[in-house]
Amino acid sequence: MNPENQSRRAWLRNSAFSLGALSLVPTGIFAREQKYVPHSFNFKWSSGSPLKEYLIDDKKDVVVSRLNANENPYGPSAKALQAFQAEMKTGNRYSWRTLYDLMGMIAEKEGVTTKQIMMGPGSSDLLEKVGMLSFVHSGNIVTGDPCYMSMIHVSKAMGGEWRPVRLTADFQHDLKAMEDAIDSETKLVYITNPNNPTGSATDAKALYDFCDRVSQKVPVFVDEAYIELSKNGIADSMAPLVAKGRNVFVSRTFSKIHGMAGLRIGYMIGSEKSIETISEITRGGMGITGPSIMAAIASMKDTAFLEDCKDKISKAKDYTVDYLKANGFDPIPSETNFVIFPIEMEPKKFLESMTSKGIGVRAFNYWDKDWCRVSIGTMDEMKKFTNAITEVLL
Repeated sequence: MNPENQSRRAWLRNSAFSLGALSLVPTGIFAREQKYVPHSFNFKWSSGSPLKEYLIDDKKDVVVSRLNANENPYGPSAKALQAFQAEMKTGNRYSWRTLYDLMGMIAEKEGVTTKQIMMGPGSSDLLEKVGMLSFVHSGNIVTGDPCYMSMIHVSKAMGGEWRPVRLTADFQHDLKAMEDAIDSETKLVYITNPNNPTGSATDAKALYDFCDRVSQKVPVFVDEAYIELSKNGIADSMAPLVAKGRNVFVSRTFSKIHGMAGLRIGYMIGSEKSIETISEITRGGMGITGPSIMAAIASMKDTAFLEDCKDKISKAKDYTVDYLKANGFDPIPSETNFVIFPIEMEPKKFLESMTSKGIGVRAFNYWDKDWCRVSIGTMDEMKKFTNAITEVLL
């Protein structure tokens, strides 16, 4: 092992990165008589690593439509772009003042205080920070199966045990089974709602009751990257539980509905004590540029743009789902800007065939099935996608 890495790991294990310092230790003991056995879950990147699937070769004659990263094809808004460009002239200065302005807007939107907010360059950065801090001294993390893997990879790298709980038959989180999976070593329950990669949403009332109850015993992290694209939007958010004083984290991103994936900005809300302690160790806002902050402020104000994006994405998704069903595919009901469905082709061969048709998508393997996940692009892009699927799979 690299000596520098070894000393860093030793420092982490002996530093204030403890669950006690973060007030993330479960306040009750939940040992179960029946030992929990994780579901079999084979989650793999079909082309080797996550990065390679995003680096589509479009230098050839084929121009590839990027339908593999759940990006918003319509953003950023014109007002956000103007704000970004105007702020570039202050690039020689740190942007704490404007960051606080954005945090104030977020606090008002979420019904919390600015002391309950931590900013980051996208929500994945914040997921990974919490994963790192929570599992310095091992423990286990209970999640849905399948789920977004960013926090899981970091948690396992820090020595944590992953306990995936398979989704229900209608693709919601099995909240009862997840609660049964909690024991005295559980450091965190992680839920993505709407879920990624399935796109499905768990009933908001049932999830609220679960988080309200379970968070009094063990911390619950709810990743809401796609919630603003869902039918009910933030009305289904778990953010009110933070204001209520529960040990709940909620993360959001400007990468999806705001169309700012490349500008890297997101946030997390949680208890004031937890946010304060995490902030003493790592400054989340340090990785965000001033122009991105101003673009985010402008985008939050541009509600007409956000509503227009949601409407266009919804129509293109309906078209895609209708095509898939009409041609014998079985897509999972989606509350996001992507759709996933089982395929009868080896993933690598499928990806190569789709790319040769000018379409970049994602392929997964879980529950002993191969799946295609397609991001919702413009209507023209989705028509190109359905044409490609017709040629490749039908």
